[in-house]
Amino acid sequence: MAKTKFRPLHDRVVVRRVESEEKTKGGIIIPDTAKEKPQEGEIIAIGSGIRDDAGKLQPLDVKAGDRVLFGKWSGTEIKIDGEDLLIMKESDIMGILG
Repeated sequence: MAKTKFRPLHDRVVVRRVESEEKTKGGIIIPDTAKEKPQEGEIIAIGSGIRDDAGKLQPLDVKAGDRVLFGKWSGTEIKIDGEDLLIMKESDIMGILG
């Protein structure tokens, strides 16, 4: 994120989509109109966590810089400083890519 500092609340994270390949393995170029939105992204900001029943703060399992997989319809699309980003709950993330 360029100028604006944005920190999501509680168990939410801000994700930047990672663009998918322009070609298939066979070398066929995929036009923009046929591409699906990528379901992979990089976490750029995280919230402080969520409180459990006892009131103790539970930190998130992900951190800024992690590459993650998320559901096709996960999150809310936003634009910050001209950049398209997603805000989603940590529970919408399926896993971290190593």
